[in-house]
Amino acid sequence: MPTVTLSPKFQVVIPLQIRESLGLKPGQKVEAMQYLDRVEFIPVRSAREMRGFLKGIDTTVPREKDRV
Repeated sequence: MPTVTLSPKFQVVIPLQIRESLGLKPGQKVEAMQYLDRVEFIPVRSAREMRGFLKGIDTTVPREKDRV
């Protein structure tokens, strides 16, 4: 697991392998979220980029008879 160092300005460099794996580009926005005792960076993607990302998901969900 790569380790990053926090700069005096509280900046970090995302390792190349992770940037390539996520397809991150310079200037791209990411959301920073605190989750318990860690920080997570989530790439912000447009609706167009998200199209089809759930392809193949099982949408057959058992429903109550009064729900359509």
